[in-house]
Amino acid sequence: MTCSPAFQPVAPGDTPVLLYVNGTPLHVPARISVAAALLAYIDAPPWHRSAVSHRPRAPYCLMGACFECVARIDGEPGRRTCLTSVRDGMQVDLGAPHETR
Repeated sequence: MTCSPAFQPVAPGDTPVLLYVNGTPLHVPARISVAAALLAYIDAPPWHRSAVSHRPRAPYCLMGACFECVARIDGEPGRRTCLTSVRDGMQVDLGAPHETR
């Protein structure tokens, strides 16, 4: 039986893509998740706050189970950034109210 790897490493030569985070341009490597790009390449305040305690929230599980990384992506609320791959021209809004994420 032959197996292929489930993940592919990001090659240093990958062409970067441009995404916009709250309107600010950000160049990141292709083939990574939006959550990985945000965690690695920006010094952002909390992505949002808990609707109940108002404590700061950010990605936690990075596998789509906790929903702590949700953001509005290209106008669509509630997108899990850990499960969404970056693509050129993507618009990421971290400032949307919790109810409309």
